[in-house]
Amino acid sequence: MLTPQHASLTLLALLAFAANSVLCRLALGTLSIDAASFTAVRLVSGAITLLVLVALRQRSGSAQHWISAGSWRGAAYLWLYAASFSFAYVQLDTATGALLLFGTVQLTMIITSLLRGERLTGLEWLGLWIAVGGFLYLIVPGLTAPTRLGFMLMVISGIAWGFYTLNGRGSSRPLADTAGNFVRAAPFALLLYLPFTDSILISSNGFWLAVASGALASGIGYALWYTVLPALSGIQASVMQLSVPILAAIGGAVIVRELLTTHLLVATLLLLGGIGVFLAGRAKQPARKRASNG
Repeated sequence: MLTPQHASLTLLALLAFAANSVLCRLALGTLSIDAASFTAVRLVSGAITLLVLVALRQRSGSAQHWISAGSWRGAAYLWLYAASFSFAYVQLDTATGALLLFGTVQLTMIITSLLRGERLTGLEWLGLWIAVGGFLYLIVPGLTAPTRLGFMLMVISGIAWGFYTLNGRGSSRPLADTAGNFVRAAPFALLLYLPFTDSILISSNGFWLAVASGALASGIGYALWYTVLPALSGIQASVMQLSVPILAAIGGAVIVRELLTTHLLVATLLLLGGIGVFLAGRAKQPARKRASNG
């Protein structure tokens, strides 16, 4: 079971992911910045913030810590997720994009976890389907048909984020690893400018929204997520991320003044209730294994 500390860090990480969605919607939805610039500013500001955090934690020799941490594989997943996400939201509306992203993430992580030997009990399956039902209840009624390009980009983004999450589960230095991944990914984000030099758009508002997305919601949020991932199974991490669209919708209601409807409240109860059922089933497994071994 999760300790109180892990539970608190998990909640903060999920809130950061939700905040990132709100910031992306504000920036890209209002055409305050183009997708290539948003991706570049997001990754560069995230890298700078994480390097500062590493330096504060390790005041001597901090550069060696992030240089040897992280991986090119993690950086590739991070870059592919961030770039595909930004360009997909130019093509998709919010509801369709969220469904495609998180649906693909969950499918990627669940299939990978099952292939690695994890098995679900009946109670866990029940919780999973209740949570998925709440997620679909929230999003499906507002769907519009996605464009082919938008669909492909968001599916790619979801697959990349799923593998990035799984890649971080074995991290023993989550902050340094996240910093290393961001530093490696940032230069590649600048390459996105090459085919889009004629469509660059960076307003002051869009720039600072991208900075907030990179420095706070992405950099710090991913560092927190890397910290708690070793305490989660792949299935647990997958189901918990289903709560992010709900949290983002609530953030949209508060920040963007979107209407908080009964429909949203029902979906929240279904989704969070399903997560609770799933985790209750997962918590019984150690006791059941001990009993069978005895």
